Amino acid sequence: MSGRFRSIVLRRINYGEADRIVDILTPDGQISAIAKGARREKSKLAGGIELLAVSDITIHDSKSGLAIITSARMEQFFSKILEDYDRLQFAYSAIKLVAKASKDIDGPEWFAVLEEVLEGLNKPQVSRLLVETWFFVHYAELLGDELNTRSDSAGELLVASENYLYDDTEKVLRLHAQGTISGDHIKLLRLIAAKPLAAVSQVGGIDEVLPECWSLARRQAAV
Repeated sequence: MSGRFRSIVLRRINYGEADRIVDILTPDGQISAIAKGARREKSKLAGGIELLAVSDITIHDSKSGLAIITSARMEQFFSKILEDYDRLQFAYSAIKLVAKASKDIDGPEWFAVLEEVLEGLNKPQVSRLLVETWFFVHYAELLGDELNTRSDSAGELLVASENYLYDDTEKVLRLHAQGTISGDHIKLLRLIAAKPLAAVSQVGGIDEVLPECWSLARRQAAV
């Protein structure tokens, strides 16, 4: 696959004396390519194949079968993620999950989701728990396992005044008087599913319900 792509580096492997084999995610899918001489001190490619960044990468097919990176320029480096251990660890986890999933299920949405997550983690004022919840909701959706926030296990419409429990086996909400999922939780989960992370991060008054939404979304995503 030849062309110029907005890219997020998923993985880098040292190859030979100075090269790197790079797996990148683009809006057109995953691509593996070799960056020749990238480990040399004055390499023009090194800065454009950094992790935790969005880069402009040009790739050309080669007769050997492995595409060649001919140019790489970093557009944005999410440097603030490096300042927070928990944010850094989740960034790596999200990259790993997307790397595996996008191999089996192609689509431009993977790039968009991962870019939004990195942007959110890069902003200290945005709750890490919200970023993680947003990721889990959209990750599950792209895997074809979207959380149903419209009806319960009996097929009845969810009611804001009722309480629900999450059924891990069926992956549905079940009406229960002692349930920990309320109308406020459902409202936030619907918002997360429908809106970009940047928009959801502007909503106030969610701190109380966010931990339960995080737990539910993580269980739905099975990670």
